[in-house]
Amino acid sequence: MLNFEEDFTPAPQLAPRMPEPAYAPAGAAPVAPAAAQPAATTRVRAADKRVINGATDVNQLVPFKYKWAWEKYLAGCANHWMPQEVNMSRDIAQWKDPTALTEDERRIVKRNLGFFVTADSLAANNIVLGTYRHITAPECRQYLLRQAFEEAIHTHAYQYIVESLGLDESEIFNAYHEIQSIRDKDDFLIPFIDTLTNPEFKTGTPENDQKLLKSLIVFACIMEGIFFYVGFVQILALGRQNKMTGAAEQYQYILRDESMHCNFGIDLINTIKQENPHLWTSEFKAEIRTLIQKGVELEFRYAEDTMPRGVLGLNSAQFKEYLRFIANRRCQQIGLDELFPGVTNPFPWMAEMIDLKKEKNFFETRVTEYQTGGALSWD
Repeated sequence: MLNFEEDFTPAPQLAPRMPEPAYAPAGAAPVAPAAAQPAATTRVRAADKRVINGATDVNQLVPFKYKWAWEKYLAGCANHWMPQEVNMSRDIAQWKDPTALTEDERRIVKRNLGFFVTADSLAANNIVLGTYRHITAPECRQYLLRQAFEEAIHTHAYQYIVESLGLDESEIFNAYHEIQSIRDKDDFLIPFIDTLTNPEFKTGTPENDQKLLKSLIVFACIMEGIFFYVGFVQILALGRQNKMTGAAEQYQYILRDESMHCNFGIDLINTIKQENPHLWTSEFKAEIRTLIQKGVELEFRYAEDTMPRGVLGLNSAQFKEYLRFIANRRCQQIGLDELFPGVTNPFPWMAEMIDLKKEKNFFETRVTEYQTGGALSWD
């Protein structure tokens, strides 16, 4: 099992301006490391940067090469929010009112919180203790720092909901040990966390670089890109019916963040593929397709567990179609063929949730424009 208390060490400072890793694809001549240049005369060139196995100084943010990563960092900062900004009084009243929510609706809320209260901690630990160490592009590292903070905000948000509703904290926070459908998803993820957080793991060989790429795909395309979406649909569907609107508002902000996390991860994956095309083999692609299919199966079992009967106008058949639709989208985004041809999106309103502008919250509970930095008045 992963030890989340394991200290991590920063990525070592390698010899400057070595544009390629010190190995070659199968069949190619070995690549000789470039000679180190004196530190006083060597400056970072954008062209020499690499997302993995780079040899430029990771402490020098500029000159930019991966401007898309910097732009996502800025967008994340602009979307900053905190859980305490959301008024939970209506949710509290509804939760205390035995007639306001059905037992099936209460099950949805508790099951979702049971998964999410620890899921974002898993994601944060994977970034901080694993992924960050192996990424050698400082622009990408900058976004990963922002992402890790956002994962902490999400965990805070779920705790805030649990506390506001007066739920049994031991029941909710231990659900990932006690609820099989939640445990199965976490058990699927943990081996990929263990790979990157192992202090002995280092990139620089085709085998290990594929392990890193596989872990990035699992977290961007399966965890953040599939495993979160049943919960998002269910809680946002409650909000659309004027139920648990405070929780739904927080889930909406989290969905906006996670959509960007997913998109950043996909850009990272595709850049690594572009810089290291020898990693994207037929065998590797087949393995990724199998993992995505497994992710769909696990998330559908979770949907059946959280919603054994139709509720909120939703049913399990719709979720099967939706998860297959999302899986096809994830495959296309990283250059794979669709797994489930012909499926459609049964929840088109989810696109509205993801793309919603900041000016007005979907549930009309408050104005959501958040002023940061120099926009604040200190009078």
